[in-house]
Amino acid sequence: MRISQQIFPRCVVLIASVDKEGRANVMTASFVMPVSFEPKYVAFSISPYRHTFKNLRETKEFTLNLVSKEMKEMAEICGSYSGKEKDKFELAKLTKAKAEFVKAPLIEKSPISFECRVEDMREFGDHWIVVGKVLKEHVRRENFIPLLHKSGEVYMEARELSE
Repeated sequence: MRISQQIFPRCVVLIASVDKEGRANVMTASFVMPVSFEPKYVAFSISPYRHTFKNLRETKEFTLNLVSKEMKEMAEICGSYSGKEKDKFELAKLTKAKAEFVKAPLIEKSPISFECRVEDMREFGDHWIVVGKVLKEHVRRENFIPLLHKSGEVYMEARELSE
């Protein structure tokens, strides 16, 4: 059994990046976690075979965009295709917003987005851990129901959020 089927649910995010020519890409991720309160750091794991991995090595920046339950179809699209062949922003009908400190775009529909600079990337087994320092956060909505992921095409949603 895969570890993703054993440790769940996990928050779904969209990681946006750019290559050295400035071409944007977006991928769905759920191996993600906060690392530090102050300053804020986030981390996620990524396969080195992903197009986004190449972008991260080239430009050392990304945006991490939380996904609400209403964005499920967008997350599925961004997780089903490679940015090498497809413009996933167009396929998923995602509107880009300009970030202040990084070239990678923000996802306008995301309730919360973080502009991040890569602080560290290290290999662990078949994935790499990417740690990013949050340079700026964009809170569009505080109250939302996050989309959660189990494994593969199985998504979940939080039924109750306690204050």
